[in-house]
Parts: sequence; structure tokens; C-alpha cells
Amino acid sequence: MQAIIDWINNNQDMLIEYSIKVIVAIIILFVASIATRVIASIMRKGMQKRQVDNAVISFLTAIVKSLIFIAALMVALNQVGVETTSFIAILGAAGLAIGLALQGSLSNIASGVLLIMFRPIRSGEYVEAANTAGTVEEINIFQTILKTPDNKVVYLPNSQVIGSAITNYNRESIRRIDLVIGVSYSANLQKTKAVLMDVLKNDERILQEPAPVVTVTALNSSSVDFNVRPWTKTEDVWPTRWDLLEKIKDRLDEEGIGIPFPQMDVHIQKQDKE
Repeated sequence: MQAIIDWINNNQDMLIEYSIKVIVAIIILFVASIATRVIASIMRKGMQKRQVDNAVISFLTAIVKSLIFIAALMVALNQVGVETTSFIAILGAAGLAIGLALQGSLSNIASGVLLIMFRPIRSGEYVEAANTAGTVEEINIFQTILKTPDNKVVYLPNSQVIGSAITNYNRESIRRIDLVIGVSYSANLQKTKAVLMDVLKNDERILQEPAPVVTVTALNSSSVDFNVRPWTKTEDVWPTRWDLLEKIKDRLDEEGIGIPFPQMDVHIQKQDKE
């Protein structure tokens, strides 16, 4: 114990100098953390004023935060006497090894960059990717976050998103509704077609250009199937679809046009006993 006290007494100047360096390094990291939040906030507000997509804002702010932290860490290490040149060389070698071990994570980062650059999906759009459908909440460095219609949050790796077929349901302003309506073989086809077309024309949400289409598509075992294909605004697709199904059923009932269902005829043969 006395030896430790003697060593401290003999090296007070060095300890004071090193303590000051450590305190300065801590201050550098503390100031960097505050600066990171301030810069990220300024960037976010600036990009929001320019109506930049939220997914792009989240991705860019995450990149800036990471770069500021790495720069502050290098300065802090240099302050306490760590040779950053050698450290960077070691870090580069370690980075190569880590990169080989974390190929999936690096792939997610590269995929995130591609998603931001080419923007096949944007924040707020309803999309289907990697066998998952939902509204895009955020695209960050590693993941794309979707919220499903039943309010589940799904985290998809960026590499899976960019590597799969992406269906974007909101990119175009209008969409087509595809319905298949089956009627009985006893129904008058021209009358049925006129009734279906009349239902479409009486709905103000149905666009006249492109014109709606009603046509016979198949002669099935128990029904004659009609394709009913109207166009509407993208935001009206589902409400219009649900309303059309209800209106078509009511009109077909009013006109005495039957909607068949699968039936099976059973024939019983009776044998006489000798």
C-alpha cells in the first residue's frame, strides 16, 4: 500500500496531465453526443420543410450520427495518447475481418442505400415485399419497417426487401378492381351484363376513363362467370370493392338472376334380393 502511495506521489504531474486528457476526451464525447442530436434535428427539420420522404430522412440522419460518433471517438482517443494512425490501420484490418463475418449486415446497409437511391417504396405507401404486405413506416440502415392492416409491426431486413419482388399499391393514382360474378345458366346473359354495368355506372367513384368492362369469362360446371373490372382512385379501391359486392348481390336478387352454388346429385340404386 505504501508503495502505491509513493508511486502516486512521485508521478503526480503525470497523473494530473493524464487525468486532464481523460476529462477532455470525455467532454469531447459528451459534446459530440449533443452535437449529434442537434445536427440530426436540424437536418430532419430542414428536409421536412423540403418535403423529403420520411424514409430518406431517417436513413440519412442515421448515417450522419454514425459518422459524427466515429470522428469524435477518433479525436477522444488521440487526446488520451492513443496513436490513431496505427489504430485506424488496426481498425481497418479488424473491419475486414468483421466485414467477412457480418456479410449479411453489410448487405442490409448496401440494400438500404439502394432503396433510398431508387425509391421503389416510400414512407406511407402500402406495399408488398418479401411476402409481407403493409404500410412503410421507416427505412433505416438495416431494416425496413412495415405496419400491417391489423396493426402489427414487421421488421424486414433490407436485403430481403431489395431482393424480392416489390408490389407498390399506392404509386399510381388509379387502380382497377377485379371481380368475378357467377350467375346461373338459366340467366339471360345480355340482361345480366346490362344489370352489372348499370351498377357500375350508378357509383360515382367508378371512373368513366378508362371505361369499366363487363364480359363473360368462363362457363363453369355450375355457373356462368362474368369479369367485372371498373377503375377507381387508389384510395377508394377497398371501400368501392366492398360496396360493389353488396350492390351487385342486391340488384341480381331484384332482377331474379340467380347466383348458383356448387351442387351434387346423388343417385341411389336399389337391388332386389333373390
